[in-house]
Amino acid sequence: MTADQLLIFIAGIVGGALRVGAPFLFVSLGECLTEKSGRINLGLEGVLVLSAMSAFGASWLSGSAWIGVLAGAATGAALAALHGVLCSLPRVNDVATGIALMLLGMGLAFYLGKPLIQPQAPQIPAIALGNWSSSSAVRSALQVNALVPIGVALAVAMWWAFATTRAGLLVRMAGDSANATRALGYSVSGIRIAATAAGGMIAGLGGASLTLFYPGSWNEGISSGQGLIAVALVIFARWSPLRCVGAALMFGGAGAIGPALQSIGVGWGYHLFNIVPYVLTLLILVLTCKPGSVIAGSPGELSATK
Repeated sequence: MTADQLLIFIAGIVGGALRVGAPFLFVSLGECLTEKSGRINLGLEGVLVLSAMSAFGASWLSGSAWIGVLAGAATGAALAALHGVLCSLPRVNDVATGIALMLLGMGLAFYLGKPLIQPQAPQIPAIALGNWSSSSAVRSALQVNALVPIGVALAVAMWWAFATTRAGLLVRMAGDSANATRALGYSVSGIRIAATAAGGMIAGLGGASLTLFYPGSWNEGISSGQGLIAVALVIFARWSPLRCVGAALMFGGAGAIGPALQSIGVGWGYHLFNIVPYVLTLLILVLTCKPGSVIAGSPGELSATK
C-alpha cells in the first residue's frame, strides 16, 4: 500500500465513520434519553424508517432539505409518543409494544413511500473537511453531514442536562425509582411520555440523515436494522450520551471498512466487511448482558422485575 493509498484509506474510514455513524448517533441518543426515564423503546427501527420516508417526502415536496429534517423529527416524535402513551396503560409491556410499533412504522413507511422510490429530493448540505488535501478522493471521502455537529452538540447538552438541571434529574429519578418520583409528587407516566417523545424526535433526525445525505435516497431496506443496533449501542455506552458519540463513530467506522478498501482497489471481502457492525453488536450483547447481573449505569427501573 502506497502513502497515497494509505491516506485515502484513512480518510475513507474517518469520513465513513462520520457518515455511516450519523444515524447511529441520533438513534442511540434518542434511546439513551428514553431509557434514562425507565422505558425501553424497541420500536426505534420503525421510528427510523418512517422518519426517513417522511423526511425524504417532505424534502421532495417542499424543495427544502431542512423542511424534510423537521418532518423527520416530527414523525419520530409522534410515533414515539404513541409508544409512550400505550406503555403508560395498565398491564402493557414495553417490549411487546415496541415490537408492534416497529412493525407499524415500517409498514406505514413501505406503503406510503412507494411513490418516493424513483424521485430525487434536495439533500442536506455537506461540510467539507478535506479541502486541505489536493486529492479528490480524500476531499470526497471527508464530506460530512451538516447534522453531525448538531448530534455532537445534542450529546453534550444531554450530558449537561442529566448532570445539572432539574429536568435531567427528574428523568433520571423516574428511571431509577418510580416510587421515589411519585412520593415527591411528580407524574412518572408524564415524565416517561415526554422523554420517549423527545427521544423519538432525536431518532427522527437519524432517519433524515439516511435519506437526505447518505445514502441519500428512499428505499425499503434503507435502515438495515440500525434502530435495533442502537439499543446495543446504548448498553455499550453505559447510558452516557457522550459515550454514545464514541460508540456511534466506532460502529460507523466498522461499517466504512469495506467501502474504504474498495476505494483503494481492494475488492476482496467487500461484503464480508459489511457484516462487521452486526458482529460487533453480537459481541457487545454477549460480553455485557450476563444473566443475573446488573450492568453498571443501568437505570434501576429497567433492571427491576415487573
